[in-house]
Amino acid sequence: MGIFFNPGNGSFTKDRNYEIYVDKTELLKYLNRAIGTPKNCIAVSHARRFGKSHAAGMIDAYYSLGSDSAKLFKGTKIASDPDYEKYRNKYNVIHLDISSFWDFHKKDIVEKIIEDIFKELKMDYPEEFNERDRISYVLMKIYKKTGIPFVIIIDEWDCVVRNSTDQDLIHQYLQFLHSLFKSEESKSFLALGYITGIMPIKKIKDESALNNFEEYTMLKSRLITKYYGFTEEEVKALCKRYDMDFETTKEWYNGYLIDGMHMYNPNSVSQAMKYHDFDSYWRNTSAFGTINNFIMMNYSGLKEDVLTMLSGGKVMVDTECFQNDLAEIHSKDDALTALIHLGYLGYDADMLSAYIPNYEVAKAFQSALKTGEWKDVAASISKCDTLLMATISGNTEKVAELIELAHDTYTSILKYNDENSLSCVLTMAYFTAPAYYTIIREMPAGKGFADFVFLPRANAGNRPAMIVELKYNQSADTVIRQIKEKRYQGALSGYESKILLVGISYDSEKHHTCSIEEW
Repeated sequence: MGIFFNPGNGSFTKDRNYEIYVDKTELLKYLNRAIGTPKNCIAVSHARRFGKSHAAGMIDAYYSLGSDSAKLFKGTKIASDPDYEKYRNKYNVIHLDISSFWDFHKKDIVEKIIEDIFKELKMDYPEEFNERDRISYVLMKIYKKTGIPFVIIIDEWDCVVRNSTDQDLIHQYLQFLHSLFKSEESKSFLALGYITGIMPIKKIKDESALNNFEEYTMLKSRLITKYYGFTEEEVKALCKRYDMDFETTKEWYNGYLIDGMHMYNPNSVSQAMKYHDFDSYWRNTSAFGTINNFIMMNYSGLKEDVLTMLSGGKVMVDTECFQNDLAEIHSKDDALTALIHLGYLGYDADMLSAYIPNYEVAKAFQSALKTGEWKDVAASISKCDTLLMATISGNTEKVAELIELAHDTYTSILKYNDENSLSCVLTMAYFTAPAYYTIIREMPAGKGFADFVFLPRANAGNRPAMIVELKYNQSADTVIRQIKEKRYQGALSGYESKILLVGISYDSEKHHTCSIEEW
């Protein structure tokens, strides 16, 4: 049992011992079908903290000769599969985390990887080992002697391609991957190739090291979607077990629509369950810097699109031209596509559009907006909690003042009296409200019309339900009367606690007034 060659099952043991464990072992059933076939090379590119490392540790534990994992898999879904024993702990496994090499060996990373693998191979197979041989040749000799094929797992495979500007180094690294996954020797010794990364495989001219891989991405991961991230049913079960409100969990962490399946960020959901607290647990993944790099790009229409998404809308995006390289961003579509792959945007394949998937990610955007030309937007968002409390406490002057600020801020980018703009204004003005409320937006016909219903969730405390409406060139009292006449409170039928009717009006001078009445 080594570190890189035939590693043990320590990683998966920790996952199994953790109090929050969701069984994803059926991924192994899918991988077993690929073993020894022309489709035995699989590339998974998903956002950080989306279960890739968990899967890699599970694959180690299942295939590696370095351990007997029968007890670990007892009672799991894969254990009931007819082919379970056929593949369990039957393979020589090589597992590399490229990012751990990159941290210390940026100039000689390929040499260092081969050196460390050879050290471990030499311990078990000294007769078949020659340091002057190609690594693919050494692996083939070991296979010829033992009859045991290899499973090769590479975590963060794209680390070199993403971070290096040295084209010679990238070429050397890709040639190394070619020897493992596409050389003539690999056709005999390789049972399964499994690589993970953040970005899909980059299209590099004249390089064919990885063009034999089946790719699964944040845009399309097909049959393996449910094995990464948490499904809605899995989250419901966790919420029941940990006595957490499902609707609030959904608002915070749901939203990734991959091949029609709603997926939740597994790391964030686990943290929320563990601490019994809803928070932005993903903000520790360099969200600020990453988002900031892209939204500061001055491509035409990008700022308007970001604001539309922040206010709950979707924007069309062409994902086809993206070169799968964060250094090759040449358009608004490239910037949005990069954010999709990084997990900072969701993607609706049916509508060909991008959107902000959940409240946690919206909070990450909020942090990223505090620089450059977005400072005015950030300043307005920073007052959202004040606005919410002013509304709840009935401070009409403060509400009118802060809505006016929001209206001026956001319609400097959008149209002042446009219906969608008014909807955007209210959404952005109450930006932090989704932490406590389910918000129902209605857009009846008629210029200058936008009304919102705020339904308190289980974590809302004593916050009341609210109907908020913004109208042009009418008194705030008239807005309240129209809310009553049109019986928008019907959306709250059966609700027994306090309901606030909030009418906001503005005139041609852009002066805002507010009236608040308890229903």
